[in-house]
Amino acid sequence: MQQQTQAWDKTVEVLVVGTGNGGLTAALCNYEMGSKNVLILEKGDKVGGTSATSGGGIWVPNNHYAQAAGAQDSYEEALAYLKNTLDGEDVPLELIESYLHNGPKMLRFLHDRSHVRYESLDHYPDYYSNVDGAKPGHRSLEPAPVMASVLGDDYQRLTYTHHMMRLFGVIHFTQVEAQLLMLQLPGWVKLVMKMVWDYAKDIPWRLKTRISRRLACGSAGVARLYWSVKERNIPIEFNARLTELVSDDSGAVIGAIYQQNGRSVRVRAEKAVVLAAGGFEKNQALREQYLPAPTNTQWSAGTPTNTGDALQAGLAVGAKTRLINGAWWTTTLCVPDEPAPRLSIMEKSFPGSCVVNKAGKRFANESQNYMAFQKELFKAHSDDNPCAPAYHVFDARFRANYIVGPMMTAAMKPDWMLPKKWFESGFVAKANTIAELAEQLGIDPAGLEQTVADMNRYAASGVDEEFQRGESAYDRYYADPNIKPNPCLAPIDQAPFYAMRIEAGDFGTLGGLDTDVNGNVLAEQGGTIAGLYAVGNCSAALLPTYPGPGATLGPAMTMAYQAAKHINGYQD
Repeated sequence: MQQQTQAWDKTVEVLVVGTGNGGLTAALCNYEMGSKNVLILEKGDKVGGTSATSGGGIWVPNNHYAQAAGAQDSYEEALAYLKNTLDGEDVPLELIESYLHNGPKMLRFLHDRSHVRYESLDHYPDYYSNVDGAKPGHRSLEPAPVMASVLGDDYQRLTYTHHMMRLFGVIHFTQVEAQLLMLQLPGWVKLVMKMVWDYAKDIPWRLKTRISRRLACGSAGVARLYWSVKERNIPIEFNARLTELVSDDSGAVIGAIYQQNGRSVRVRAEKAVVLAAGGFEKNQALREQYLPAPTNTQWSAGTPTNTGDALQAGLAVGAKTRLINGAWWTTTLCVPDEPAPRLSIMEKSFPGSCVVNKAGKRFANESQNYMAFQKELFKAHSDDNPCAPAYHVFDARFRANYIVGPMMTAAMKPDWMLPKKWFESGFVAKANTIAELAEQLGIDPAGLEQTVADMNRYAASGVDEEFQRGESAYDRYYADPNIKPNPCLAPIDQAPFYAMRIEAGDFGTLGGLDTDVNGNVLAEQGGTIAGLYAVGNCSAALLPTYPGPGATLGPAMTMAYQAAKHINGYQD
C-alpha cells in the first residue's frame, strides 16, 4: 500500500482492473449509471481472461429470459435451493438474498442498454438436482452466439473460448451443441456438416484467421460486453499489471499504481477502484499457502495472468478475506504439447467408463457435477490412498461411441493417429486386458479388475451400489438415452481397453477479498474500505458449492452491477 505523496499521471472517475465478465460489466454499468470517465486495465494483451475461455454460462434464477420461455420458478424456491446447497459454507445469508434479488435486474439492465444477449437453457439442470428447490432447467443461460466481425480489427484483442470447445480447434460451438456432438445424439452429423460448410464458405474471414467468425460460449459473452464497451469509447490499457493501491490518510482507496512497458503509472480514481482481476490459480506459492494438497499451477485451466495481483494489493490495504482455501475444482487433462489443460467434465460422465485411483478403486460418482466430484477426490486422497492423478478407464465400445477429450472417437482419430508421446508420458494407455492396462500405469491390477467387474454388474442391474451414479437429473444430462436401464452405466467389456490420466485441477480460485452486498471490500479491522470494490474470482465466492452451471460468472456480473449502483448512487 502507498499513501498519496506524489503527483498523478492520470485521473479518472472509476478505475476497473480486469477485462473478464466482471470487469467489463463493471465498466459498462458505471458508464451507464453516470461515470463517463472510466479506465480499464488489462494485465495481458487480450480481453476476456478466464471468462472468455470458459463455457460462458451464468446461473441467474428468475431471469426475464426464463420468464419469457414460460419457466415456473420463484425467489422462494431458489432461496430454498441455495440454503440447502450452501449449508455449512461461509456465505452470509444477506449476500445470497441480494444475489437472487439483483441478478435478474442486472441481466435486464444489460439487455436493455447493451449488446449483451443470453439464451435460457431449458434442459440444463441445477447441479444438485435431488435437493429441495432445484429446477431441471431455465436457471442457467449461455451467451447468444455473435460474429467476431462486430469488433472490427479488435477481434484480434479477443481471447477465444478454450480449444476443447471448438470443433477441430477452429469452429466454436455452444453448450447445447456440445451435448449433441459429444454424445453423438441424433442430428449430430447434420450439425457438423452445417458448421463445416458455414466455416468453409466464409472466405473473407478465412483470409483473416483460421478461427471461425461465429463466436460461442465464453468468447461470445465477452465479445458482446467488449462490443458494448468499445461503442462507448471506454479505454483499455493493455499489458498493464496492477502493483499497488493508493490510500489517503483515512484509509480510503483513492487510486492505484500499475506497471506498463517498464514504466510505473499512477492513476487517481475520484470515485472508486473496482478489482476484477481474477484469482491466484497460477501462483504456485499462493496455492501452497492456501489450497489443499496436492496442488499445481500446471493442472489449472485458469488464465496464465491470474497470479493474485488483486488479492495481494487488497491485503496490503487491510482487506478481509473469505473462503481463501477454495477453488472452482474440476479434473483436467494435461495433454502433452497442448497450450493449456482441458477440463475433464463430460467424458467421465458417459456410460461405459469409470474413474479410479492407483488402487484401481473408484472414489466418487463420475456423473455428478465436476465440483462435487473433485471435492470427493480430495476427501478420499491421502498418502496411503493417492487419488491424484486419477485414471479414466473405458473400452473399445466407449471409444467408438463418444468423444473422449483429445482422442476424439475411434473414427475421427484412429489409434494409429494418437501421438506416441501420449503413451510414453503415461497420459494414455491401451491394452488387451484390464490387468495389462493396470500394469502399464502402475495401478493395482486386482483392484482394477474387481472395479470393472463391479461396473459391469451395475450396468446390468442399472444400480450403482457404491455411488448411486445416474440417480439425479444432472447425472443424466451427459448420459446416453439409448443405454438401458441406467443411461449412465454401460459395461466395460470390449477389448482393447484404454485409460486416460486426469489431474486434480481447477479453472480458478474462488476465495479472495470479502465484500458486502454492494461489492465494497470489507476491512480486516471492521467496516468497509472506502473506494475499493471487488468482483469475480479476486473476491470471495457467493456460490462456492457451484449450485448450477454459471455459478461463477452470474455472481461476478451481478456484483459488478451492485458496485456500480453503490459508486454512482444509482437506484434501480
